[in-house]
Amino acid sequence: MEALIPVINKLQDVFNTVGADIIHLPQIAVVGTQSSGKSSVLESLVGRDLLPRGTGIVTRRPLILQLVNVDPGDARKNDDSGREGDEWGKFLHTKNQIFTDFEEIRQEIENETARISGNNKGISDDPIHLKIFSPHVVNLTLVDLPGITKVPVGDQPNDIEVQIKDLILKHISNPNCIILAVTAANTDMATSEALKVAREVDPDGRRTLAVVTKLDLMDAGTDAMDVLMGRVIPVKLGLIGVVNRSQLDINNKKSVADAIRDEHAFLQKKYPSLANRNGTKYLARTLNRLLMHHIRDCLPELKTRINVLAAQYQSLLSSYGEPVEDQSATLLQLITKFATEYCNTIEGTAKYIETAELCGGARICYIFHETFGRTLESVDPLGGLSTIDILTAIRNATGPRPSLFVPEISFELLVKKQVKRLEEPSLRCVELVHEEMQRIIQHCSNYSTQELQRFPKLHEAIVEVVTCLLRKRLPITNEMVHNLVAIELAYINTKHPDFADACGVMNNNIEEQRRNRMRELPAAVPRDKSVGKGPAGPTVVSGEPSASGADMDGAKAPATGPQGEQDGTGNWRGMLKKGEEAPGSGPGSPLKGVVNLLDVPVPVARKLSSREQRDCEVIERLIKSYFLIVRKNIQDSVPKAVMHFLVNHVKDSLQSELVGQLYKSGLLNDLLTESEDMAQRRKEAADMLQALQKASQVIAEIRETHMW
Repeated sequence: MEALIPVINKLQDVFNTVGADIIHLPQIAVVGTQSSGKSSVLESLVGRDLLPRGTGIVTRRPLILQLVNVDPGDARKNDDSGREGDEWGKFLHTKNQIFTDFEEIRQEIENETARISGNNKGISDDPIHLKIFSPHVVNLTLVDLPGITKVPVGDQPNDIEVQIKDLILKHISNPNCIILAVTAANTDMATSEALKVAREVDPDGRRTLAVVTKLDLMDAGTDAMDVLMGRVIPVKLGLIGVVNRSQLDINNKKSVADAIRDEHAFLQKKYPSLANRNGTKYLARTLNRLLMHHIRDCLPELKTRINVLAAQYQSLLSSYGEPVEDQSATLLQLITKFATEYCNTIEGTAKYIETAELCGGARICYIFHETFGRTLESVDPLGGLSTIDILTAIRNATGPRPSLFVPEISFELLVKKQVKRLEEPSLRCVELVHEEMQRIIQHCSNYSTQELQRFPKLHEAIVEVVTCLLRKRLPITNEMVHNLVAIELAYINTKHPDFADACGVMNNNIEEQRRNRMRELPAAVPRDKSVGKGPAGPTVVSGEPSASGADMDGAKAPATGPQGEQDGTGNWRGMLKKGEEAPGSGPGSPLKGVVNLLDVPVPVARKLSSREQRDCEVIERLIKSYFLIVRKNIQDSVPKAVMHFLVNHVKDSLQSELVGQLYKSGLLNDLLTESEDMAQRRKEAADMLQALQKASQVIAEIRETHMW
């Protein structure tokens, strides 16, 4: 089982090369406030002075420290590597450079910290990777984090507390991380910031180990017995007390070995019953044991995670495609794939089908039968057409001569006006389908042909060709739809079977009404040929029109108002000045006033006569009947025209259009120029896949006997 920690170190090395945080490797993170003794604890574990010292915030970047135990005999055999002695260190950023002088290691840490974080006491989350090889260490992976602070000092940023806390939480939130919470013994454990932060991510304390430093600096008359016994702050992994070197000891170059010997003597004297369960050596063995057991527990899940990620990155790398070798074949393949996906999206057989909204052919179908259909159904056959408009059209169609029947030309003029209203929604239907055809281009680019993202110029060229093709077909389709409406306007087919049936029913109703009136007429007024001269222009003998006039004209002229204003009936009575009498007010009496004919009769609101009402109803029924026939034709023919002239034409000619415009030898190099971003992403995916595959091999070398 001792071999598990080197395995994690190997995995750490593998993923450090690609800078990946996607694998949560088991490690130990050291958390504590400034000057709580974190650095001293780490140096005691290493057995060497290697960390920067000073006042204020010294650790400004995470330091990932890997301790590798080597056999002294093996170390001496490898002197050809350029090092001296049995202990040496290596940084990841210096590649294979060997550091045998630990003072140089400290200086390199300071230089590398300043290079990234600057000299203004700011912090950075970019870690420094240091590996220490020594026969005097146990296998461990430690992460030294910046000390928790409260108040910015000097030129530190105002939010330095938040920055440091976020950095600490980023590391200790890893579920595979053991938290080493360092607290000084001469402070109250209940106010420990390290334990407080650890509890935020590990409320049960299952992966928290508390370390109490500076046991020798407690006030006289006090001791840490209750704390070391776990009676104050209980943590699941235990609590270990250590004694640090003082600053005076460091200044006097007191060695770590001497400090550990003095620590043992202090514990035997002050805490004899707990001496064997405290101290730096016991801490190192405990950390080694905890890390090994933690690795053993995490390894199955870690192995599964690596295999899943390897499969994902393999798929991602495949989607990026291989570097182009045969440009002609690649271009033709991409053009064909795009054209196929475009057509499949219209047909509904595309591989990537939307589930959030309608797209492609389904949306076109919705436009035809829902949007366009409902719009046409909402068009009122008599919309925008008032009774006065119909009455005016009837009168205009008669010219100077009164008519016995409703003139047919008035129906034709009015029904054309209504049919013309179907053209605008029909053209809007074409526009909506055109917009959807344009949206399909983006849909295919984003979901179906990810290879196009590799070649931005080819993608732009394809979009331009398809857009031009759609733009070219739009006026042709609009012209056809315009012609469909024009065809309906060109010939009003009153012999249409559906229209003839409606007219037959209407004529029967009108004939029945006429017979009823004729039966009632003799009983009302005797027929006198001397009264009235025509059905539309009767001569008024007295203040009321004759019965014959009422029968033929159908209009019973109402009496003029007190001002004698024109009433829109066409009778002279309505066009007399105030105070004048109607012409022929008595037998043989001459016209007493002068007739004032207005240039344009302006109808005013009044009750229509029975004939006017009947004529308007006839026209309205005929218009409605014929309009419904035309609307049905338009609702059926417009989608067919759009499908033939726009949708199907684009589907059939898309690939040939793309090949004709783009498949040219002079354009190959330009169109197949890969984007730098895609090339970088392919490289990163390839590197990550290689690292995952190597990590999988490292884990596969572990045997069950190593784990138990």
